[in-house]
Amino acid sequence: MLKLLQNKPTIITILITGILIFVFGIYQILYLQKAHSTFENYYAFRGCTQLLEKSPDYGICKLHSGDTIKIVKFQDRWFLDGDLPCGFLCF
Repeated sequence: MLKLLQNKPTIITILITGILIFVFGIYQILYLQKAHSTFENYYAFRGCTQLLEKSPDYGICKLHSGDTIKIVKFQDRWFLDGDLPCGFLCF
């Protein structure tokens, strides 16, 4: 019994760390789902500073660095062109 009580702070620390990692993981999933949900959210998520062109299926914007990126709609979600979730199957 004494040995179990000596390990209690270690067990509590591991448990709290596990819970924090789980909560952070859920937060990241929800954050990314929101970012991909609308063009405006993804535009902000990618750090666009200027909208150059927009249609119902894609948009082109300028980043702070001066680079331009194309944001495309795929299965009712928004992604960076060339970075779709289906990998090499999207051709």
